[in-house]
Amino acid sequence: QVQLVESGGGLVQAGGSLRLSCAVSGIIFRINNMGWYRQAPGKQRELVAGITSGGSTTYADFVKGRFTISRDNAKKTVYLQMNSLNPEDTAVYYCNAEIVVFTTSDYWGQGTQVTVSS
Repeated sequence: QVQLVESGGGLVQAGGSLRLSCAVSGIIFRINNMGWYRQAPGKQRELVAGITSGGSTTYADFVKGRFTISRDNAKKTVYLQMNSLNPEDTAVYYCNAEIVVFTTSDYWGQGTQVTVSS
């Protein structure tokens, strides 16, 4: 059974940093695109950053220059380094991955809470 297990969320003061990790467990053939999304209370889930299997990245405008997405294919893990956090970054952060087992499917992590205090 394929699972995405996230870690690294928590409470941080404005201007601080956090690093999120998301590890894929289970027997798989290949991981294609991976990404991080977030959902704040009362808002829709939105893309934060994405990374292809080859390492090409994309970022939402509101995190450019502050967040960095990376992945370790050998460890089947994607990371999100978040710097210069502000209270507007407070949300539940979800890991997403397109994974090939027998077919290609989208998988989601359980979410990790990030809270930035002012």
